[in-house]
Amino acid sequence: MVYRYESDEDAFLEYPEPGPAATPPPAGPSPSRFPTPSLPPARVTRPALDDARAPAPAPPAPAPTPGRPAPPGEPNPVPQPLPPVPQPVPAATPTPPPDATTRPTVPIPASPTFRATDVSELPRARHGDRRGGGRVWQTLIGGAAVLLLLSLTGLAVAALLDERAANPPASEPTAQATAPQADPPGRSDLDSRDTDQAPLTVKEVFPGKQLVITDGKPAYRVLKTQASANCAVAATGEIADLLVRLGCNQVVRGTLRSPDGDHLLTAGLFNLTDVASVQRVRDRIRPLLDDRQGRFRGMPAGDDTETVEKAAARVGWQVRGHYLAFCLVTRADGERIPTDDARAREIMYDLVELHLNRGVLDHRAAGGTAGQPTDGPTDDSAGQQGTDD
Repeated sequence: MVYRYESDEDAFLEYPEPGPAATPPPAGPSPSRFPTPSLPPARVTRPALDDARAPAPAPPAPAPTPGRPAPPGEPNPVPQPLPPVPQPVPAATPTPPPDATTRPTVPIPASPTFRATDVSELPRARHGDRRGGGRVWQTLIGGAAVLLLLSLTGLAVAALLDERAANPPASEPTAQATAPQADPPGRSDLDSRDTDQAPLTVKEVFPGKQLVITDGKPAYRVLKTQASANCAVAATGEIADLLVRLGCNQVVRGTLRSPDGDHLLTAGLFNLTDVASVQRVRDRIRPLLDDRQGRFRGMPAGDDTETVEKAAARVGWQVRGHYLAFCLVTRADGERIPTDDARAREIMYDLVELHLNRGVLDHRAAGGTAGQPTDGPTDDSAGQQGTDD
């Protein structure tokens, strides 16, 4: 509500003094002579608002004085616009007190090497540091495990390489096998008589009366030995002619009794010109034996040994260098030897492979310039019919 102080004295002058025209008072309410107390704005109600909007009543006209003309009437005051109705001011929302848990944000000036970080982020950063420390330990442990695995792998590879170096594979030739080497002195080349000129001797082929093939096993008994320049004395028919024609100039043979006494045998070496000539003889022996166009001849050694020359026999042969080794086996009682007689095959293997090849010829090759490997195992034995001559 707006308070105004009004009085008749403020409204007009009853008797104006002569003189210069007085300045009319300003329109509107006159200033109050007394200070208006400062009051809080009151809430305006609807009736009071209506009363404030109603025009103010005109001041009463003064009563006329006798003998004086009535003063001119005051014009009706122009109603002044009402001041705007103050709107109700909403109550100010009280600012809540700062939370004890909320930290004020303190800006940190940025620098080229430091990122401005809100203070509220510091606890989170410390938590991240703790997590970063765990990751560092995980990285260190993982790196140690990798190093340990690599070291174990290196040890395994080194052990494998050492084993391969100690035992090279058979498919990879060693440096010693491939490197050219001069033949050591004292060896002989058995491919030809030109490089193996020394003739055979009986003592070389049959050094004693007992022939031990394998240590710990019974010995063969040597009954008779012979060395001849006529190769035909040890063969008959086409086989004898073939030996002479291809250059055979020596035969050394012996007759022996088996350790069990049930078998008699004649074994020896033919001395031919070279490898080519002895291979031709080897290729012709079986067809000639199958066609009964010749045979190896057994050598009798006295009483009760004639069967080795006349009875049916099993025979085997083998080539080494320019030599042809042979062995024929008969039963001591003159009976025919069956083809599946394991004892006869064992005797031929003992005399041809173990004694003549690995014993006599290996010893001879060791005294020359080089050695010639054997041409393979002993050939299959063949049947040999006896004769009456």
